[in-house]
Amino acid sequence: VNLEESGGGSVQAGGSLRLSCVGSGWSLNRIPLRAFCFGWFRQAPGKEREVVATIDSRDGIEYADSVKGRFTISRDNVEDHKNIVDLQMNNLQPEDSAKYYCAIETQYDCFLRSMMARPNSDSYTWGQGTTVTVSS
Repeated sequence: VNLEESGGGSVQAGGSLRLSCVGSGWSLNRIPLRAFCFGWFRQAPGKEREVVATIDSRDGIEYADSVKGRFTISRDNVEDHKNIVDLQMNNLQPEDSAKYYCAIETQYDCFLRSMMARPNSDSYTWGQGTTVTVSS
């Protein structure tokens, strides 16, 4: 499975951006991508990677406390081998500046394990990331 992020950029505080992650391809068992879990993560320079928002195979959604009420994750199961996971980010603040990454966990039972508690799992496949810069 390949992941490609887009939508990053530079905005002023209070502005909005919409990140998009296109997941395409097949897992080893050729299970449709809708059976797997996605997450958006971010990493600022000098800081550890943190989970921003996740959406599992049953559309269960979790957010980091720092983005609740401002960010919204959504998922479109376009085709069996293509999913699009968007992250709408409103009221952006300078502390949201980071490189944002999309990840997928291609394990059929991923919905049983919260990605929020596992920001660095070896079971994730990652995109290349997209940079968000928020100026004050």
